[in-house]
Amino acid sequence: MSSFMKIAKTGRREFKERHQPEFRREFGFLEKKKDYKLRARDHKVKKNKLRKLYRKAMFKNPNEFYYHMINSEIKDGLHYEKEKVEEHSEAQKKLMQTQDSNYINYKLTTELKKIEKLQCSVAVLNVEDRPKNTHTFYLDSKKEAKKLDIAKKLNTHPALLGRTFNRPTLDSLKNMKLQDCLDEEMIIKSSSQITSKYNELSKRIERAQELKVLSQKLDVKKKLLNKKESEPKLLKPATKANAPVYVWNKERKR
Repeated sequence: MSSFMKIAKTGRREFKERHQPEFRREFGFLEKKKDYKLRARDHKVKKNKLRKLYRKAMFKNPNEFYYHMINSEIKDGLHYEKEKVEEHSEAQKKLMQTQDSNYINYKLTTELKKIEKLQCSVAVLNVEDRPKNTHTFYLDSKKEAKKLDIAKKLNTHPALLGRTFNRPTLDSLKNMKLQDCLDEEMIIKSSSQITSKYNELSKRIERAQELKVLSQKLDVKKKLLNKKESEPKLLKPATKANAPVYVWNKERKR
């Protein structure tokens, strides 16, 4: 299509803009009118936004409240969103949606009974409940204390010093008739059984703890539904491992 036909259709002549001259190549791309228009429009939009923000800040009421203040905070002059603490784990959510507190308490009692049976079978000893046994030796001087050999003093093997009960002496160890050869398969089998029982016990204790926390949460939720009592004060919010802690005002009842 010729330039004459273009002029006839649009009513104006098409002008071709020149490119960047070779001696000015170091200055980069030569800005055309269409590029300038985009840049000018963008600058104008940003300028208007800044003007509105300045105006908003100028007429802002310092006593004004909005709900986003609760969920955000300022650190070093910058706004940050507060991280929301999840109150319930996934398993707790599923149980809360499907089951009631009676079922959860029933499951908790069954879990506790199973834990008790497992503890008896594996012969688990609670370190916290065990008394701290001490054996005191009285010596004449500090030199004797430095030279003291406890295994020799107790007439036992050094490997048995950690035992507070059933600690045989060297003479009784010599008289003991131990099997010369032990079946390796039996040892491996027994050790694997013990480890599996310990793993099961740890999982059941975690499950019982989770059910206990969920039961406490449901009890608090039921108490909050009672509208006859005054509104309580929240001391600690609920987390995955703990139920929420509320305090009710003491009221004298007739």
